[in-house]
Amino acid sequence: MSSKPEFSVFKHVLVPKHERLTPEERQQVLQRFGIKPYQLPQILSSDPCVKAINAVPGDIIRITRKSPTAGISHFYRYVVEG
Repeated sequence: MSSKPEFSVFKHVLVPKHERLTPEERQQVLQRFGIKPYQLPQILSSDPCVKAINAVPGDIIRITRKSPTAGISHFYRYVVEG
């Protein structure tokens, strides 16, 4: 009986940092942009990064990307069933 090797998707150089927002952070982001959660770009709950941080449908996650020209950028995604 063989089992799949466990690994962290975040160790790959092309995978940016993903983190769930706290309820306070969630409210701040929604107020800052003047939007409802469903107006954010969506990400499926079956996404390996979403699973790795234990996010569930209805959560908002922050993705932090580093760029040599733009510095650090934050992107937000709304977790949906999938």
